[in-house]
Amino acid sequence: MPDGSNAEGTGLTWPVRGLKSGAASISCLSEAEREVFLDGLSDNALASLPWLFDFWALDHQVPPVGTWRTWVILGGRGAGKTRAGAEWVRSQVEGPRALQPGFARRVALVGETYEQVRDVMIEGESGILACSPPDRRPVWKAGQRKLVWENGAEAQAFSAHDPEALRGPQFDAAWVDELAKWKRGSETWDNLQFCLRLGEDPRAVVTTTPRNVEVLKEVLARPTTVSTHAPTEANRAHLARGFLEEVRAKYAGTRLGRQELDGVLLEDMEGAFWTTSGLDALRGDPPEAFDRVIVGVDPAVSSGGASDETGIVVVGAMTQGAPQDWRAWVLEDATVSAASPTEWAAAVASAYDRWNADRVVAEGNQGGEMIEAVLRQVAPLVAYRKVTARAAKGVRAEPVAALYEQGRVRHARGLARLEDQMCRMGATGYQGRGSPDRVDALVWALWEAMLDPARQGAGPRMRQL
Repeated sequence: MPDGSNAEGTGLTWPVRGLKSGAASISCLSEAEREVFLDGLSDNALASLPWLFDFWALDHQVPPVGTWRTWVILGGRGAGKTRAGAEWVRSQVEGPRALQPGFARRVALVGETYEQVRDVMIEGESGILACSPPDRRPVWKAGQRKLVWENGAEAQAFSAHDPEALRGPQFDAAWVDELAKWKRGSETWDNLQFCLRLGEDPRAVVTTTPRNVEVLKEVLARPTTVSTHAPTEANRAHLARGFLEEVRAKYAGTRLGRQELDGVLLEDMEGAFWTTSGLDALRGDPPEAFDRVIVGVDPAVSSGGASDETGIVVVGAMTQGAPQDWRAWVLEDATVSAASPTEWAAAVASAYDRWNADRVVAEGNQGGEMIEAVLRQVAPLVAYRKVTARAAKGVRAEPVAALYEQGRVRHARGLARLEDQMCRMGATGYQGRGSPDRVDALVWALWEAMLDPARQGAGPRMRQL
């Protein structure tokens, strides 16, 4: 590679500097402007361009600024995590010129198995060897499980199945791949931390698709950890044609899709009424007709950017026969973050019309008569019922959770965000961030459709929710 492993010394200047990467800048130019830009580069700059990752990197692949000890790159499948890890290792071990030292000289490469370190992190299509320019490419010494650079830097491979191997060696940098998959994750991670004791600022990079495992949550919770995140979609330019369409068609709107494609860390609370696996088993295509359709609403107390969302959930119920034979489908989560009360009221009215609903039921503890007044400004003919919460959220949700245990409620596709909240609700209440607006709306809708004693022939005395 020509002199310099970064833009300095190559004569490169980006024509649209306001954008976050050179690649994005070039893509925004016309074909004629691109030709002018490329024709204006020196031979040295043109030869360097493919190897300058700062120029091509996506936002989530760029190391955060500031002081940190661990950088966690969370992403969906194919989001470019491996390339980011390999390029970070390059940035640590390579100097300004081929034989000059970099920031790090001893690097630990830790994967689930030795084979995965070799096949993905080192020899893979986005691994260290493929990302390295010819004059800086290290040599893989398979017998020693070691990469060696001409400038003296070395990277040693380790398996998470053998955490004891990390007792003894010491490093000034580490790349950890797919931490959330490791069966002995905590033990391996802890041993690695004792190894990071060389140099002035030893750091580690973690590249992983998130899973609900303690070691990942503990790493993310540390004050010395920073993170970046991207869905699979962010790297679509480098994925096979049709891949995204295929997996989105199958997994979009599911919690598995949220984890594997959107790269979102999904947490099931211990003691929650619902679990990921349980909800996944309930998903399917709903029937075309229902005896009743209810829109449940949990209005936000305030409006604007900092306010809670207004939960809006649509439920269809089949209520022929005895009450124990009634069945329900959760059809849509139409929750909105509204700038004003009339905005969420319009969203409620739209859901009501879209599903030809029979009733809107809304919690009126805060807002009282104002909720109905706002809704009627937008949709005067909506059938509306105000309900008052007299019990805690967990207590209110428990009889609805019982309907699920009885197999009487199923879910349409596309309810991932609602299901995220459901897996954080238990008898002790909600353990997630913010307010469980979507779950509250679900509870009111299913209560109105399935649990109201007045509709079940039990008279006017109603269970106090």
